[in-house]
Amino acid sequence: MDLKTSKNTPPWDWPEGTGKMLLEILGDERALESERFLAVELADDFTVIGDDTVDALLSILRNGNEPENLRAKAAISLGPALDHADTEMYGFDDDSALVSEEAFVGIQDTLRKLYMDADVPKEVRRRILEASVRAMQDWHQDAIQTAYRSDDEAWKVTAVFSMCWVRGFDEEILEALNSADPEIHYQAVRAAGNWEVAAAWPHIAALVTSTGTKKNLRLAAIDAVASIHPQEAGTILHDLTDSDDEDIVEAVYEAMAVAEGLPPDDELDEDELIH
Repeated sequence: MDLKTSKNTPPWDWPEGTGKMLLEILGDERALESERFLAVELADDFTVIGDDTVDALLSILRNGNEPENLRAKAAISLGPALDHADTEMYGFDDDSALVSEEAFVGIQDTLRKLYMDADVPKEVRRRILEASVRAMQDWHQDAIQTAYRSDDEAWKVTAVFSMCWVRGFDEEILEALNSADPEIHYQAVRAAGNWEVAAAWPHIAALVTSTGTKKNLRLAAIDAVASIHPQEAGTILHDLTDSDDEDIVEAVYEAMAVAEGLPPDDELDEDELIH
């Protein structure tokens, strides 16, 4: 199976040896940049991530001679391994561990060091922050605050994205909800929902009920209302169960499940979720 086929195939159907193939491409600086970029993109999947993959991604990230977009993508691809290790709270000798404790610490140390290096390109540093916040460290608070107060809109997007992972930014999230930048607005909705920012309720509820809300923003708002005020979510979401958009309907039922205190991937009786 080649890279393009792998891209269009569910990871659980990848044949044995896919991880080895990706490692070979990641380490081959003579390979086409487009192939290496795709290999970096695929390398974040749980079916292939491991210490060897982490080492290959870190090698690309550290190398100032590598293309900037490839380094940035390598940073992002390290995020899922950080998130899994941080949220699963397992011992690193457990069979469920994706990476070793040494690899986990190595990712964190490398990302922090490169982020603090002003000579590293902006795009790479932005992606480093976005990946590293998936396993929070003490330096993140100041980094996010500095990025948010920047006059650079790209840094603001990164900051508000990061606020979804790091608590303590309720005031900034509320401020960002009024941003004219659609990406900042979107990320602020996600962050408000994740941290259950009650003061954001009127704004986000209005996004859910308005037919003028763009689809991606509406989907984020649907998720958020179930977290912020689960008792009231059913009333607001009920009318959307008749939407002609299957994605909206699916998001509504998942949000109702969350509001009811059920895992969203349970098999649900839709009638039981409508009040």
